[in-house]
Amino acid sequence: MKKVIAAALFVAALFVAGQADAQSKDTTSFKTKVHKTTKQVGDAATKIGHKTSEIAVKGASTIVDKQYKDKCGPNGETIYINSHSEYYYVDKKGHKVYLKESELKDKKM
Repeated sequence: MKKVIAAALFVAALFVAGQADAQSKDTTSFKTKVHKTTKQVGDAATKIGHKTSEIAVKGASTIVDKQYKDKCGPNGETIYINSHSEYYYVDKKGHKVYLKESELKDKKM
């Protein structure tokens, strides 16, 4: 009988120790890692979206609009002229940035 009680107390002690260990684990590091990974994936997707948009707009502009051969944008971008005689270049996000003729720079050969 003493062996049965001793075995039962031993099993109960193991059960209590196991429960205490399970409750003391810190889950904030896991949440932080998940948040960091999610942010990295979101940032990468944003960069891919911007680059895709830039390539698409530049391709469409090359086909539809004329290129200004002698002038460039503020940072050396290709200048396009649309059907309304407006000057623009395509930025890194794929947006058309319209310029006045006075804002254009000469191309360096």
